[in-house]
Amino acid sequence: MKRFDLRHLKNDFYDRMLELLDKQISDGETAIIIFEIGDFENVQKSADVVYENGYTLMNSIKFTEVDWTLVIKKVKPEPRAVEEDETAKEEGK
Repeated sequence: MKRFDLRHLKNDFYDRMLELLDKQISDGETAIIIFEIGDFENVQKSADVVYENGYTLMNSIKFTEVDWTLVIKKVKPEPRAVEEDETAKEEGK
């Protein structure tokens, strides 16, 4: 498990987060990412970015009044419920 502090990047931490996950974390390993909340939409966007790039978000919690922590595992995520419903509809055609 490795911990990365990206608070100094403010709202521009996504590319660095993905770079760290790709290059610094081994398959099956877990990373802890800390970032500054800034605009609260960063919380949902970070979860979406993690999922869309093939990682599993294990936990997402408020760390302090201004900081947020993500616990990310470098394993392929399970399909979201919406995706499962769409797949079932397509197979039923």
